[in-house]
This record gives sequence, structure tokens and C-alpha cells, in this order.
Amino acid sequence: MLSKIPANWENVKKGMLDKEILRAAIIAELDAVNLYEQMAALTDNKNLKVILMDVAKEEKTHIGEFQALLLRLDKEQVEELEHGKKEVAELTGQ
Repeated sequence: MLSKIPANWENVKKGMLDKEILRAAIIAELDAVNLYEQMAALTDNKNLKVILMDVAKEEKTHIGEFQALLLRLDKEQVEELEHGKKEVAELTGQ
């Protein structure tokens, strides 16, 4: 779990800093989703499972918020996501 920023960003160029912050935020949210879903899978308490899965879903929304902003700031990321989608379609035939 992340309790402090896991990197030293003093040497990151100013134009890259916001993108790096957004990527770290996405990683933190993905970690949270994984944690909550794993805990939900472990418990037999139905109420706890419902809450954990609801919170995991909220974290996925946060990922979407951070990604939306990142895609505004990083046009190369937008292009590479499209390339990835095309590769998946080609490889899976869908």
C-alpha cells in the first residue's frame, strides 16, 4: 500500500510532472481496486463483501477520472492506446 509518494520527482522535467503524478495516482487506484476485490473474495460476510465491491467500483471511477485528464495532457498516450486496441482486435479477430 502506498502511504507516501513512491518516487523522487525533483528531477522530473516540469512539463512531465503532471503526467507522472497522474500515472502514480492511477497506479494507487489500481492497487486499491485489487486490494478491495481480493478482500471481498476472502470474506464470507455478505455485507462486507457488498461494501468492498462498491468501494472497488468507486476506485475504478477514480481511475477513469485520472486517465481522462492524462489523455488530455499526453497525446502520445492517446495514440498508443488506439494502437493497442487495434492490436487486440487483430490478434483476437474481433
